[in-house]
Amino acid sequence: MPRTAIDHIVITAPSLADGVEYVRRALGVALEIGGEHPRMGTHNCLLRLGNEIFLEVIAVNPDAARPDRPRWFQLDELAPDCLPRLATWVARTSDIYAAVAAVAASPVPVGEIEPMTRGQLNWLISIPADGRLPFHGIVPALIEWQTETHPASKLQDLGCSLIRLEAFHAEAEQINQMLARLGFDDAFSATPIAAGEQPWLIAHIQTPAGPRQLGAPVIHR
Repeated sequence: MPRTAIDHIVITAPSLADGVEYVRRALGVALEIGGEHPRMGTHNCLLRLGNEIFLEVIAVNPDAARPDRPRWFQLDELAPDCLPRLATWVARTSDIYAAVAAVAASPVPVGEIEPMTRGQLNWLISIPADGRLPFHGIVPALIEWQTETHPASKLQDLGCSLIRLEAFHAEAEQINQMLARLGFDDAFSATPIAAGEQPWLIAHIQTPAGPRQLGAPVIHR
């Protein structure tokens, strides 16, 4: 059985500046510039949350060519005036092929395994072909880093750490069963909500100013 754990949480935003400001207001800290994802036409900023865990703000890179496929994390669907939000999370595995095989018969899809790069970093990640977020982002993408050390260990330590990640979804039991097939063991819980209710995530984060939260039910405007 593969073993998996939380690797990073993902904030999507209509622009990188909007996402960075959202995190700054919520947590009281600044983010580091990450880099560009050539295959997806996106770029990001990062915040260390531990030796092997981080927060990512990701947005469409206006200076990059549009990719020949849908961008990940449903970024193509974001309106210019939408609010930044905690959209999804990514689970780390040491063997992504075994992990995807372990959930192949699951009703919870994770997508195809794709190679990705950012600067000198290389990794494999599961991405649905249509760029959608499985189960509204409550089901994580799977990632296998092809690096000697986790990239979070090279980020500046600003005194922030992930306490736990909470998910709320009508199909919480299916999600928990899928994670069990992956040997998942980390500070995550999925709680059922009423059918038809919009799913959401909440990340509880320790900061130098005390515990703070990111995430809430989606608000449309």
